[in-house]
This record gives sequence, structure tokens and C-alpha cells, in this order.
Amino acid sequence: MNKKVNIGVVGLGRLGSLYTNYCANRLPNANLVAVSDVREEVAKQVAEEYGAKRWYQDYKDLLADEEIEAIVIVTPTSYHKAVTIDAARAGKAIFCEKPLSLSIAECNEIKEVVEETGVFFQMGFMRRFDSAYVSAKQKIEEGVIGKRVQYKATSRDRVPPELDYMRPENSGGLFVDMGIHDFDIARWLMGEVKSVFTVAGVLAYPEMKEIGDVDNAIVTMYFENGTLGVVDLSRNGIYGYDIQAEILGTEGTLQMGYTQETPIRVMKAFNISHDTIPGFYERFERSYVDQLANFVENVLQNNSPSITANDGVEALRIALAATKSYHENRQVDLSEI
Repeated sequence: MNKKVNIGVVGLGRLGSLYTNYCANRLPNANLVAVSDVREEVAKQVAEEYGAKRWYQDYKDLLADEEIEAIVIVTPTSYHKAVTIDAARAGKAIFCEKPLSLSIAECNEIKEVVEETGVFFQMGFMRRFDSAYVSAKQKIEEGVIGKRVQYKATSRDRVPPELDYMRPENSGGLFVDMGIHDFDIARWLMGEVKSVFTVAGVLAYPEMKEIGDVDNAIVTMYFENGTLGVVDLSRNGIYGYDIQAEILGTEGTLQMGYTQETPIRVMKAFNISHDTIPGFYERFERSYVDQLANFVENVLQNNSPSITANDGVEALRIALAATKSYHENRQVDLSEI
């Protein structure tokens, strides 16, 4: 395959800078053309560091760049709708990092414009490209564990992000920002969710009360097919970044994830120890690269998107239902969202 996709990256925060690096150095079929960030000095610095031809402070100028064929959106979530809709109307192929938006109404606006313009659109849910989850999907389809019965997932940050980032008006809060990955995987591996019930609280970081969010939660899920699920979320893993899942079947169980980063254990009298995974980058770097490579391949081959806007909508619907359940202390059916 000789042709490359000319890419522009919009949003150069921590993840956006990583994606820019991947587009420049890790994707053989991508050509990094330009970057954009509201912080002029950051846009210039990142462009120079990764060899982008041009940099823009206003993303609309990037969209007007005729050399760019596809854009990767890694802005704060509150900007996803505006950038995506403008990109669609500019005829660019689009990759949008999760979550799609912070409201179902905005998600539906995005879907309508994407459908109306007919542009290629793919969501970013990197766990679907992690080897453990990919293998689990395959084994489920092969019937290795028989009929699925239960889904259990754990997501724990070692330490919480900055307080301003965690504000629900910025990130959507614990369920939208963090839990949405587990909810997406739940749909992918188990089927559609019918209803949820949440218990949650501010148990580790009192400052969470100031922003109206929680730091620990347990979400029980009832799936349309009658199976059960539970997700536990925590901002205070302390020991390390811990992402794991389990699917119990009638003929076996699948366990995904790990906590040990380096394959060495120290064994001494009455003690065996090993290190832990420090953060999301170390755990999912390969998945981030693979999802972008998949996006580029799909654009070049005129394939259907691996993860659609509708996937983004449905994962958000579960997250919003979990949030509503916590605030109203009741079981919430997804049809309410």
C-alpha cells in the first residue's frame, strides 16, 4: 500500500500530543500535515517537534487546509460537537476520541451531520484494540466459555487527575470520563444494557464534593439478554493503574488484564513482590497506536468504521444512566436517557 492519508490533529493536550507522535512516527500509512491548538505556543512547539508542515491556533484554519484528508480530534469533550460537525461539513474523514459528547442531544446532532455529509467517522475506544479484549471477543464467538452469564470489570486510577479536569462540566464526571470504557466493552462483549443501579460516594478525596462528583462507585447492570454485570470504579487505586475484566460463562471464564508491568518478581523471606502499572499510557500504548492504524487503514480501504458514532451514543447512554441512578438512588432504565 503506497498511498498515505494526510492527517491533521486537533487538540494537543497530553493525549493529543501522543497521537501526534503516533501519526508522525508510528503509522506507516499516515502523513502528519498539520496540528491545531488554542495555545499558539503549544501548536508551534508540537508541530516543530514532530515535523508537521503547518500549525494553526484556530482549528477552522486547519479544516480549510486542502491538503488534509482526515482529522484526529483530541480536544476537551465539550468541543467535540463543534469540531466534528465542522470537519464533516469540510468533507474530512474523522477520528474522534471518547466520549463522543457530554449529552445525548449533542451526540445525535453529530450523528445527523455525519450521516447527512456521508463522511467517514470512527470513534476512539482503545480497549477494543487491546489484545486481551480482542482475544476475549474471539473466544466468546467461538463458544469457548459457553453461554455468557456475568460480566465484571474494574477500573482504578493510581491517583486522580487534576480537579479541574474531573469537573462534570468538563469531563462528564466519573461515569462518563472513566466508566465509559467499561460500559463500551460491556456492550461489545455482552450485548445491550437494559438498566443500571449505582451506589457511589466521596470516600477518598473530600475535594470531590466541591465539584459535585464522586471518587468511588459500583454500577450494577442488567443486560437485554438477561445476563448480569457489575463495574467498580475508583480514583484511588494507590498501588497502581488497574484495569481488569472477567466474563463468567456456563462452560468457563475469561479473565482480562493484569497489574504487573515488568515480568520479574522479587522473592525474599516471607515476601514476594513485583512492580505495578503506573498509568494508562504504559497499559494501553499499543492499543492507542493500533486504533489509529485501524482508522487510517479503514479510510484508505474504504472500509466501514470499526467503532461508530452510535457506539459512542450507546456507551454515553449507559454512563448517563449510571450518573442518574446515583443522584436519584434508584434503578434507571436506559430508555429514560
